[in-house]
Amino acid sequence: MTTSGEGKRRVVLTRGEKHRIREAVTRAEARSAGEIVTMVVEESDRYLEAERLGALLVAALVAAAVAVATRHVTIWSYIPLVLVAYFPMLVLFRRFPRLKLCFVGPARQALAVHERALASFFRKGLYRTRHETGILIFISLLERKVWILGDRGINAKIPEASWRELADELAAGLREGRAADALCHAVDACGDLLARHFPRGEDDRNELSDEVLTS
Repeated sequence: MTTSGEGKRRVVLTRGEKHRIREAVTRAEARSAGEIVTMVVEESDRYLEAERLGALLVAALVAAAVAVATRHVTIWSYIPLVLVAYFPMLVLFRRFPRLKLCFVGPARQALAVHERALASFFRKGLYRTRHETGILIFISLLERKVWILGDRGINAKIPEASWRELADELAAGLREGRAADALCHAVDACGDLLARHFPRGEDDRNELSDEVLTS
């Protein structure tokens, strides 16, 4: 399992770009026994605790500024101002989710992405392939992280450093606005590694979807 802390939020893939990625997956799987799944999600967690804490703190600051400006600095004027400002701030944090990350530590983000990627790996059935050769390329846009997860058969033959380098390259492409190109390149590179260690057999069949998954 590999993660990279770079990327870009709000990457939108067009129908044509999704078609290119699907074709890249088909090509990669045609030369190996691997089963590659690509997945792009907006966020790995709602971070409700950060959303509420952030809204409360910003509301408190706004209320303090209003109280000072109006010269009504008393506990009886301040608390109602905080309550009035809280709900608009909550809407603000929900509309601009990146604000929540100011109140979420790196370890919490890494854990959230790890759990979402791992849950997706099992929910989408990547562990059920005949030769244990499922591989997930997982992108979480809010946290700007890329994870590459391989099944047991793959991890037994391909070192983690290979996935780390590939995840870094994919994250750099996302950051530069080359989402489709970077993802196609990552899929092709996965195909090369898999073909080297897991050549396609005559009875091999496509076991998982080649489409870009979003949930």
